[in-house]
Amino acid sequence: MTAEYESLVVFEKDAVVEIRLNRPELLNRFDAQLETELVAALRTVAADPAARAVVLLAEGRAFSAGGDFGLMRQANSDAAVRRAALQRARDLLNALCHLPQPLVTGVQGAAIGLGATVPLGGDAVVASRNAVIADPHVAMALVAGDGGTVFWPQSAGMLRARRYLLTGDPLDAATAYEFGLVTDLVDDPGQVAPRAREIAAKIASLPPLAVQGTKAALTQLTRQRAGEVAETALLAEGDTLASADLIEAIAAFKDKRPGSYTGR
Repeated sequence: MTAEYESLVVFEKDAVVEIRLNRPELLNRFDAQLETELVAALRTVAADPAARAVVLLAEGRAFSAGGDFGLMRQANSDAAVRRAALQRARDLLNALCHLPQPLVTGVQGAAIGLGATVPLGGDAVVASRNAVIADPHVAMALVAGDGGTVFWPQSAGMLRARRYLLTGDPLDAATAYEFGLVTDLVDDPGQVAPRAREIAAKIASLPPLAVQGTKAALTQLTRQRAGEVAETALLAEGDTLASADLIEAIAAFKDKRPGSYTGR
């Protein structure tokens, strides 16, 4: 399987599809283009009978710096942009929850916001010790609606998910490994991709019906959890996308100062 994208590199070798986020100059931020193309790539892989495993990697020093402030500002003032952003979030969550092949993600640097959610929606996460994982939605005046409330509790447990989603505090990779957000810890960024590929190749070499059935059963649990909470979280995130507090949070972040929030 091969495909052409602007923000991704996608290719298939030996029954393993590799997807690489490929905008290091933008720290692989999740804007409309990347979200749309990643959904398209995952849907294409899902329909590929030759694909037995998927590897998700990223170019540059960050896996993903998270959301796009420019898009957030547009969504704040334009209801149509806001609805489109929420629909892309639904589509991405749905694509992750319906991917029939096991997904192995390699995190070689910072994984922030949606950049942390996507790896946690897979089946194995390889991270280097320099990596940082955080979901600062709340710190940016947003509800963690695009999958964090689904995947963080499944990985780290409910109490730790509450503590870190409600503060946005970052986790170093070693702590994330201890908490269950990372499955395989390596010393250096250069070791991430080889290790992720090794895991995916092992999965691809195993009896496919057994792998697919096990993956389907595990994913059913995730879809049930998503059905319980995802739409509530997304609708609440839509409310916060329209808030004055979001604009203040972006300004405070850029000015490197504490925010002043009104709850409106």
